[in-house]
This record gives sequence, C-alpha cells and structure tokens, in this order.
Amino acid sequence: MDLLNALVALTNFVIIPAATYGSQLALGALGVTLIYGILRFSNFAHGDTMAFGTTVTILFTWALQAIGVTFGPLPTALLALPLGIAATALLVLGTDRAVYRFYRRQKAAPVILVIVSIGVMFILNGLTRFIIGVDDQRFADGARFVISAGDFKKMTGLAEGLALRSTQVLTMVVAAICVALLFWFLNRTRTGKSMRAFSDNEDLALLSGINPERVVAVTWVIVAALATIAGVLYGLDKSFKPFVYFQLLLPIFAAAIVGGLGSPLGAIAGGFVIAFSEVTVTYAFKKVATYVLPEALAPSGLLQLLTTEYKFAVSFAILVIVLLIKPTGLFKGKSV
Repeated sequence: MDLLNALVALTNFVIIPAATYGSQLALGALGVTLIYGILRFSNFAHGDTMAFGTTVTILFTWALQAIGVTFGPLPTALLALPLGIAATALLVLGTDRAVYRFYRRQKAAPVILVIVSIGVMFILNGLTRFIIGVDDQRFADGARFVISAGDFKKMTGLAEGLALRSTQVLTMVVAAICVALLFWFLNRTRTGKSMRAFSDNEDLALLSGINPERVVAVTWVIVAALATIAGVLYGLDKSFKPFVYFQLLLPIFAAAIVGGLGSPLGAIAGGFVIAFSEVTVTYAFKKVATYVLPEALAPSGLLQLLTTEYKFAVSFAILVIVLLIKPTGLFKGKSV
C-alpha cells in the first residue's frame, strides 16, 4: 500500500506536471526549430510572440465571457484561440515584411538576424505589457478537475490523492493533435514538402521553382499558431504574466538545442527532457521516500536538490552541457 501511495505522489507531483510542461515546451521549441531550419536564424522574439498571442486570446476570452458566451466544461479561451492565432500571424507577417525581409535580401549573416530578433523581442515585450499590464492574469474557466484528490482517495482507499486538472489533460491532448497535424502537413502536403526541400537545400529548392516568399510566409503562420497555442496552454495551466514568457525563452531554446536545432522530432524530445529534468531536480522527494523507506530511515530533510526558483538554472546547465558535448543535439540537427 505504501508503495502505491509513493507511486501516486510521484505521478501527482512529478510525472503529470512534467508531461504537461513538456508538451508546452515542445510546442514552443517546434516554433523555434522551424524558424531556424527554414529562415536560418535563432528567433529570440519567440517567447514574446507567445506572450502577444496569449494576450490577444485573453482579451477576446474576456469579451466572450462579458457577453455570456462560454464553452461548457472547457475553457472559453479555446473559442478565442483562433482569433489570437490570426492576430499573431498578422503580427509576425508584418514584422517579417517590415524588418526581416530587408536583412534576408541583403544576405545578412545569421548573427545579424539574431540581433535584430532581440530588438523585436524588446518591442513586443513592451507592447504586450502596455496592452495587458504586468500583473498575473487568470483566464481559465470551465471544469477545474477531471478527478480531484478527494474523489481519488474515496475510489481507491489510498492515503495519497491524485488530482488531475482539466488544463493538464487539455494541454497534452491539444499538443498531441498539433504535433500530428504538423507532421502530416510537413510530410503529406505539397507546401510542407516545399518547406522541407527549402530547409534542406535552399539553392536547389529555388531551381525547382519553389517560391521562397511563400515558404517564408507559411512558416511564419505556422510558428504564430504554435506560439499562440503554447502560450495559451501555459497560461491556462498556470497563469499569464508577460515577463514569465520572456523567461520561458531559455527552456524553449534549451529544448530545441538538446533535441537538435532544426529537427522537429528533436524539439519534441528536447521539450520533455528539459521538463522532466526541471521538475525532478526541483521536487522535494521527502514524501515519496517516507512511503518507501522504513520508519527508522525516514528522511528529516526535504530531499530536494534545488528549490523551484532555480528551475531555469537546470535548463541552462543542460544547455551548456549539450553544447559542449554534442552541439548537434540528440537528433543531429544543424550544429550551432
């Protein structure tokens, strides 16, 4: 029985939160890796693109709630999500036309585009905070739990409860659908195959008659969708605060690089590696150890390697190690 309680505690506080967070990071890392693979630069504005898309979605969510429109047990934000994606797509397409296209036509070095993206990042960060403010915003509604800790205890008779929030289930389901649709698009559609060809060999793709501006535009639209969905899912699961999305840039880039920058499959794997590493290293294992170990050996301390304030330090450490040992990542993306 104690072993089951330990397993439930581990599932409740490590496995489910890490799988949810990993799904969010995977969607974010997919956007980063698509930009790197097709436009050939690291987009440091991606975190704030997520924040902008989430901001627009929140504003439309509040508008729908104000007129009494809800989505039953599901969050109303899902109804507002297409509008958030559309606004973000217009933003990134406009930014590309006004800023990135000039440097692309000048054949600027990737490091120049990186510096330009940092400038775009600060502008978007200021714009988002100007629109919605700097405080935490909670916009989740609908059913809160799929199963609560109390109900789980009643059903199983265990001392430890398992709470499964609806936002956690929603995150994993939506992420799985997005990944499946993305891979179908890249592998089965003519436009997706054009994007892959452009990524593999730009000159050969141009000789084959592929329109580079169309490929770039489609890439930005897909990235806008992934960024907005990832941002909204993260905000629903936790809360929305613009500066947090700026901080999320580190684990997102770490996920993309660990998996292999330029590899969509690597971005997904990297997202879960980073998420499980962060959650595991910052979790206090005292409760689990108390269930498993004899009473005489029960720990007095928290058995926590790092506090949660240092979770981004875990991402940074993994990022540095990967860059030193295997810069092409797990799935041999383009070397950084």
